[in-house]
Amino acid sequence: MEDKKLYLLDGHALVYRAHFAFIARPLINSKGLNTSAINGFTRTLWDLIQKEKPSHIAVAFDPSGPTFRHEQYSLYKANREEQPDDIKKAFPYIKQIVEAFNIPIVTVENYEADDVIGTLAKQAELEGYKVYMVTPDKDYAQLVSSNIFMYKPSRQGNGIEILGEKEILTNWGIKRVDQVIDVLGMQGDAVDNIPGIPGIGPKTAVKLLEEYDSVENLIANVNQLKGKQKERVEEFADQALLSKKLATIDCNAPIRFDASTFVIDPPNRSQLAEIFKELEFRSIAQSILGQDVNNETNSTRTGIQSSLFENEESRVNLTEHSIASLTIDNTEHHYQLVVSEREIEALINRLSSASIFAFDTETTGLDANLAQLVGMSFSLKKGEGYYVSVPKSKSEAQKLLGRFKAILEDEKIEKIAQNYKYDALILKHYGVEVKGHIWDTMLLHYLLEPDLRHNMDYLAETYLKYKPISITTLIGEKGKKQLKMTDVPVEQVSDYAAEDADITGQLYRYFIPKVKEAGLEQLYLQVEEPLAKVLVDMEFEGINLNSDLLSEYAIVLKGKIKEVESNIYKIAGREFNISSPKQVGEVLFKHLNIPYRWRKTKSGQYSTNEEKLSELAENHPVIKEILNHRGMTKLLSTYVEALPKMVNPKTKRIHTSFNQALAATGRLSSHNPNLQNIPIRTPEGAKVREAFIPRDENHVLLAADYSQIELRLIAEISGDESMLEAFQSGRDIHSSTAAKVFNVPYEQVTKDQRYRAKTVNFSIIYGAGATNLSRQLNIKRTEANELIQQYFKQYTGIQAYMENTVALARSQGFVTTLLGRRRYLRDINSKSSLEKSNAERMAINSPIQGSAADLIKLAMINISRAIKDSQLKSRMILQVHDELIFDVPQEELEQLKSLVKREMENAMPSLSVPILVEVGVGNNWREAH
Repeated sequence: MEDKKLYLLDGHALVYRAHFAFIARPLINSKGLNTSAINGFTRTLWDLIQKEKPSHIAVAFDPSGPTFRHEQYSLYKANREEQPDDIKKAFPYIKQIVEAFNIPIVTVENYEADDVIGTLAKQAELEGYKVYMVTPDKDYAQLVSSNIFMYKPSRQGNGIEILGEKEILTNWGIKRVDQVIDVLGMQGDAVDNIPGIPGIGPKTAVKLLEEYDSVENLIANVNQLKGKQKERVEEFADQALLSKKLATIDCNAPIRFDASTFVIDPPNRSQLAEIFKELEFRSIAQSILGQDVNNETNSTRTGIQSSLFENEESRVNLTEHSIASLTIDNTEHHYQLVVSEREIEALINRLSSASIFAFDTETTGLDANLAQLVGMSFSLKKGEGYYVSVPKSKSEAQKLLGRFKAILEDEKIEKIAQNYKYDALILKHYGVEVKGHIWDTMLLHYLLEPDLRHNMDYLAETYLKYKPISITTLIGEKGKKQLKMTDVPVEQVSDYAAEDADITGQLYRYFIPKVKEAGLEQLYLQVEEPLAKVLVDMEFEGINLNSDLLSEYAIVLKGKIKEVESNIYKIAGREFNISSPKQVGEVLFKHLNIPYRWRKTKSGQYSTNEEKLSELAENHPVIKEILNHRGMTKLLSTYVEALPKMVNPKTKRIHTSFNQALAATGRLSSHNPNLQNIPIRTPEGAKVREAFIPRDENHVLLAADYSQIELRLIAEISGDESMLEAFQSGRDIHSSTAAKVFNVPYEQVTKDQRYRAKTVNFSIIYGAGATNLSRQLNIKRTEANELIQQYFKQYTGIQAYMENTVALARSQGFVTTLLGRRRYLRDINSKSSLEKSNAERMAINSPIQGSAADLIKLAMINISRAIKDSQLKSRMILQVHDELIFDVPQEELEQLKSLVKREMENAMPSLSVPILVEVGVGNNWREAH
């Protein structure tokens, strides 16, 4: 074989990398299995096979027990967290997939995967192979030679990285590759608990190697060193030698390279198909196994058609035989383009006599306040769909919609939609108000699985095993050449649109029994469904913006940013790119020698995220100024310059879009623009709020804000008598807490004591411990711990709530709000202390934050209903966390103040804790707030 290329994959390293790449948004299949690690590993393996065309390949895994390094040093890897449960469950599937690819798995007892790979790599090199060690682990750098390379797979779109001798020497700053081990021996490795020499980091290690060449030579010449460095090398000489030994990859593991064993063979397609079927890996199966296999396997599905309301069990049984997915090409369906007068009339008659139907809209864009309607689709039965194309002319379109108006506005006909809010908002711009009972499949799934994705394609593939037509097959990929829906022939749009309505109907049928079984139907009917209708009105309404004010302020803000820049350069003693995290890190921690106590990033840079810099800001003025610069720069680009460009050209108003199915706690968020993240604690951020104004001089803005709502709700949920009594008596909760915790009379509580009590009150809600509290209050950890202990002595009900809630979460796997909204906690019983503690914090906070979200949602529904019942001209236009904003005619102001306060305070009338709402009025949002 001329091109002899051996690829050796570090299985454990790649599995962990894949798992944590999806840690913020894990991939969960319908069985509840986290497939992030399996998915990521499989894609990496397949990409490598496709692109690199290896002649030989193997995957190495660590053995299950200890290795020879544990014999050398009993504390080796002692600091490592226990393997996350999701990874533990993933490994058997990954090994099955590797075996199904006919790729050998190599594991040697008592030796780690890197020893096995090192041994095989060196042996294969002698036989004329180019060897690629596929791993993100930096330790492999010591093995690189003229024919052995590190192959780091692509991550976050950065592309693969192949490191040879030149790259290793440059990256590490050393003269010879073997000096990698000396660097590791001196600096140690916190992950593997290799101690190294305290106080010596990578840069110091490299400088010492420039002069002394190796750890051994450094120790032999310790007398040439000075001060602390000399003391440390003398004291920790044996530890440095042990660390170097532990960091050395053993290339003499008891395994032999047999080329015939590692030859790459075709995969076992049927075996892979079975595994992918079980894991629900439809797109991966499509990529690896191809359409032919899918057609062959799915042939038993062809010809199946039944009512939308068929027995669910038959659907479940049928899907058991699917591998990738059903598609429009292998599933019998009846999709009709409705064109003629007779066809339109027949469809209207069928819809009019139906008790329920699914519908969808096709439009020219994602912004419902800007997009044009292209067409509507309807479905009454499974496998059936009808598409009606809408004329481009607005007047002609409205004329056609007028014929469907009575059906869409019929209160007696139930409608099914996926993201109803978007469709209803589009139709509202054409004079149609979608009425009647709405079943939104996106919201139904959101209640069932709040942490997962809710788009239709994902839902169809996950639960129906059906892969819908991709929008890109109609309009192309994103970019300049992408078409608009109006450019696509109507015959092509017809199947795509009719399929959407059909699948939406099928999803409704699938989710409804599950929603009822989970006890979530009333939450949907009383909160999510009516709220969606309220949000349609709010998004349609929008808010007026003073663009001139922002244009003028942009000039002022740019001047302030320049001043801060000059001040930073002056303190730092040099100019640098303040927007570059790398340069900021080098200036702060290298040039200015500010102590850096964290682990560096994977690319070897200092981390300069806001959390870390904030911890140092009080003691270092330059850091405070850098954070100030970041805040103002972001404010300028995200809001001051961006908002005027987002004014709708048709309405001349800003129309934010509210995300009803995003935050797992139940909270609403907003985007395009995100009006919930405008900073209000800084004068610069508050200035932006001045740009939000009433519709005209005859209107004012009214802002109504819940006071300390989460504290009131934790008092309610926990039943803590002391906290309830404080709220019921009308005392300031933070002063009341301070009086109890510091054992002083209520009237004698100092400003500092109240501040500390306030910090503890809110920290407890978010499950923060002594370390976090000590940082916030800038006190010792022991003092923070005493403060927490004293707090729990006074509020025993709060402590009991926290303990009982965590225990309940462990037993049932989820927690609930006062209205029964669920938050699933997959890691609550994890053996990883980090994952478990994060889940425990969420268990404590989610019922509180989620109940607050439910409360304001109920208030929004009741206020909207009351405004309509009273036929007021006032409009609710924004919701930001615990605050509602209204655009109010002057003559309705007093009436609306009373109405809003009443409805917000009594949204949950069964509460025993008093709910307080503060109302403000002004000629702009800042004034009103």
